[in-house]
Amino acid sequence: MFGKKEPDMEVIIGQKSGVRGEISSKGTVRIDGTFEGNIVSENFIIGESGSVTGDVTVKTCIIGGRITGNIKAAECVEIRHSGEICGDIYAARIIIAEGAKFDGHSYMQRPREIEYQEQQVALEQL
Repeated sequence: MFGKKEPDMEVIIGQKSGVRGEISSKGTVRIDGTFEGNIVSENFIIGESGSVTGDVTVKTCIIGGRITGNIKAAECVEIRHSGEICGDIYAARIIIAEGAKFDGHSYMQRPREIEYQEQQVALEQL
């Protein structure tokens, strides 16, 4: 899903970890533990044991765990068979595997590169 090149893994929250706050990253964020707060990154992965409460603004994301919050993706959101989303999705493409759970609204839009680039400018100012 991320294309030919493996993305740079910048932030990893392990299975036995819990974090509360905000994450802003130019690379990939992976959550296997619990996280409360908003996430802005290029790519986002939530593992099967992961749980996120908060909004996510990304280019692409793969959901294998549970997220409670809205997702804004410039390109694609993929919900795997173990994934659960309670919130709205704004994306150009949405992939939902059989067995996945989605409670919310989906808004299919053209790629939101402009919105994502605005978030990138905020990241550069950090």
